[in-house]
Amino acid sequence: MEFLIKINELSKTYLNIPAQSIGIALGIFLFFTILRRIFSKYIIKLISLFTSKTKSQVDDDILRAFQRPLASFIAILGIYLALMYLPLSQAANITITKFFRAYIIIMIAWGLYNLEGTYIILHEKMQSKFNFKSNKILKPFLTKALRFITIAIAIGIVAQEFDYDVSGFVAGLGLGGLAVAMAAKDTLANVFGGIVIIMDKPFDIGDWIKSGDTEGVVEDINFRSTKIRTFSKALVTVPNSKLVDTPIFNYSRRGIRRITFKLGVTYNTPKEKLKGCIYEIERMLNEHPQVDKETIFVKFDEFNDSSLDIFLYFFTNTSNWEQYLNIKQDINFKIMDILEKEGVSVAFPSNSIYFENNLTVDNKQ
Repeated sequence: MEFLIKINELSKTYLNIPAQSIGIALGIFLFFTILRRIFSKYIIKLISLFTSKTKSQVDDDILRAFQRPLASFIAILGIYLALMYLPLSQAANITITKFFRAYIIIMIAWGLYNLEGTYIILHEKMQSKFNFKSNKILKPFLTKALRFITIAIAIGIVAQEFDYDVSGFVAGLGLGGLAVAMAAKDTLANVFGGIVIIMDKPFDIGDWIKSGDTEGVVEDINFRSTKIRTFSKALVTVPNSKLVDTPIFNYSRRGIRRITFKLGVTYNTPKEKLKGCIYEIERMLNEHPQVDKETIFVKFDEFNDSSLDIFLYFFTNTSNWEQYLNIKQDINFKIMDILEKEGVSVAFPSNSIYFENNLTVDNKQ
């Protein structure tokens, strides 16, 4: 008993707060700490059982987005109620309340930030309700824009809670807008370039494109740049402003890929065998299941320096890089079989030297 009285006297002397009030405040904090654990382990699982039985995916996404913010809110609520129970000054209570209200704003923004990353809500639902077809690029771009707006609004509201003049700050941005625009003209050009890409839709995420010296698969697009994964597995970051000013070849959109080359055979090949090779190669291409039948050319093209050249021009029915290479390899093997069957040899670069006079051999040596 004397120990408790001593603690109470020390509490009043140094903190000006009764020890009983501090004990009750700690009890409130511990209660909400335990409640937070119960919420995270049991209540969330119970709620998820109900949401999983509904036909809509929206409630599941909302629950996942706000799960961590709500769990942290319970802990902050415990701290707030514990502090408000203590006999503090009115100024201290006002400050604590401001911080608590600011955290509520942050918690809501946190949940919305998570929710805006859920493509199901932002895109699939829009497509089903409004028959709106969005490409893959629009999804991450719109998500980043919404998240930026959410953060900006949250910062503005929190600043107002602490009596900062947000309107003055916005006015200051307006006065300095010209200077900012001049300093960040390249950044603004990239942002508008990203908007042009989204509106014009020259490619989508996952498309195989070529722009300038860069060729590969599009992985991501943001406010400043587009990321392209080359076939050598390097990640190339191309500024949007440069991308919109450069011709873009989208191989994925056409669905086919060209194969063209010249096949040189030796000059001693008889005319009939040359005709036979051309006929057999053209027939093989027309019968090949993975060759587009719309455009196939196999023609005797020219008399080259050291070969008779057969010109081949056709398309595969896929633009996938690996499938294209497999088809090309298969066709090359079939052409080799045809040449072997017809008894025709492939020419290689060579030079023939003819002497006007017969060479004499010195038998004495």
